[in-house]
Amino acid sequence: MKLQVLNKNLIPIILLALLSISSFAQKNRSFLKSQIAIVPQPLSLSVHESSFEFKDGQAILTNLAEQQSAVQDLKNHVSAITKFKLLEKKAGKTSIVFEQKLGLDAEGYELKVTPKKITISATSKAGYFYGVQTLKQLLSIETEKDSQKTAYLIPSVTIKDNPRFKWRAYMLDDARYFHGEAFVKQMLDQMALLKMNTLHWHLIDDAGWRVEIKKYPLLTKVGAFRKDSEIGTWKSGKTSGQPHGGFYTQDQIKDIVAYATARNITIVPEFEMPGHSSAAIAAYTWLGTAGIPIEVPVKFGRLYDNYDVTKPEVITFIKDVLNEIFELFPSEVIHIGGDEVGYEVWENTASVQKYMKANNINSPADLQIDFTNKISQYIEENGRRMMGWNEILGKNIHQDFAEKKSDKEAEKELAKNVIVHFWKGDLQLLTDAAKKGYGIVNSLHDRTYLDYSYESIPLKKAYSFDPIPKGLEPQYHKNIYGLGCQMWSEWTPTDADVERQTFPRIAAYAEVGWTVMDNKNYDSFKIALKKMQKHWDTLGINYFKDSDKMDAKWDAKE
Repeated sequence: MKLQVLNKNLIPIILLALLSISSFAQKNRSFLKSQIAIVPQPLSLSVHESSFEFKDGQAILTNLAEQQSAVQDLKNHVSAITKFKLLEKKAGKTSIVFEQKLGLDAEGYELKVTPKKITISATSKAGYFYGVQTLKQLLSIETEKDSQKTAYLIPSVTIKDNPRFKWRAYMLDDARYFHGEAFVKQMLDQMALLKMNTLHWHLIDDAGWRVEIKKYPLLTKVGAFRKDSEIGTWKSGKTSGQPHGGFYTQDQIKDIVAYATARNITIVPEFEMPGHSSAAIAAYTWLGTAGIPIEVPVKFGRLYDNYDVTKPEVITFIKDVLNEIFELFPSEVIHIGGDEVGYEVWENTASVQKYMKANNINSPADLQIDFTNKISQYIEENGRRMMGWNEILGKNIHQDFAEKKSDKEAEKELAKNVIVHFWKGDLQLLTDAAKKGYGIVNSLHDRTYLDYSYESIPLKKAYSFDPIPKGLEPQYHKNIYGLGCQMWSEWTPTDADVERQTFPRIAAYAEVGWTVMDNKNYDSFKIALKKMQKHWDTLGINYFKDSDKMDAKWDAKE
């Protein structure tokens, strides 16, 4: 039975620990390095003789506020599995120690386990949290054959660990299909276990508006619901015959954000602009250029009425929505989309052309950059930073789209304090942007898009992805913040569909984001993944089970 009740949020990790049950426990059992399964692979790992055994009444030494969420997480975890109660102390003899160690990276930690003591060292809340996540994966529940006594063991190890990249993201598309609070929390649990730290939440698109905005209630009353849904594939001519809709109230979003924060995950909301705006225009016709009432589209794809960014009232609307988004999401970064903007409607609208002429704007691409820079400035004035898909650079990356093939490229330059989310185009565009000082998140579509089939992106191909492009000089590597893996949902209407496309590839991307290249080994990853797959089995997560077959096909092509 699939876990849906997320207030029982300890269950997933309990189940993971139960998968380590063995029938050959010994009082001072030692573990081999090959028996240690951690995803993602840590920076360094040494295995020593014997093991630490959890017992009732053991004490935790903790003195800092930033240790508390990790301490509580560990206490809850151990109590739920063992029924033991761990105590907290600020001084004296203890079995588990949380200690501050200056000089470690912000998300780094050190974990030292001996038969008598566990020590987790870090400099931040994130580091302590990740130390506990590793401890959870190390826990082995073992039963002696003769006495049937159960022991809860952690192998004696020394681990020094920190991530390769600071941006390790999973994107959930809730706009095409609304998935709901329980599913989002399930995904946050799995991300946390894999040390992923960013949920890129795609909440707004042509197909639906999923976030309550109190100043504009029609956005959800109208924009969150559609009469039907295209199914199968692009331009299939088939529909489900069923209405679809839903949205998150502001209270629900606050609860989900808090749930994520407790797991060291930042939620980055995406508010698409100026394209992919049909759901908003269906709610408020005056937002578009055509001035014609529309419904929330049934078909997926590129739909070409955009926000009329030349109207002051439209800019006011966008800023009003952003103000409420600022209140809901504490993330430093706000994603504004900016992809696949159809320029034809701007080219054919007299008022837009008049505005462009009066303001010396020579092309629709320049109009988009002019608008994007103004929104970036507003976001920055509010203490945040803008992010957008790499079309915001003004380059035409859509030579394969008939309607955009002849688009002129922009002459204006994108504001510098922007994160460029690279998904399509020549890698030289990414390299050039990095050299100009832009922050880059690399989500190249043919390497990271989870809606693509396993034949297109098998597990091995996902694991082999390197966010830093070949040839980029080392001095610019710091501008590559990391990666995102994107679960676009046009053709995955159910939670099970999303799970199948996401798992197990999300584990590969987690290791891409965390583990240094020299420590990556696909064969070792697959061994560690087996324990994770058993965990998913127990939770009822519908992961893809033919990865070896798809890997073999990919190997044959390479």
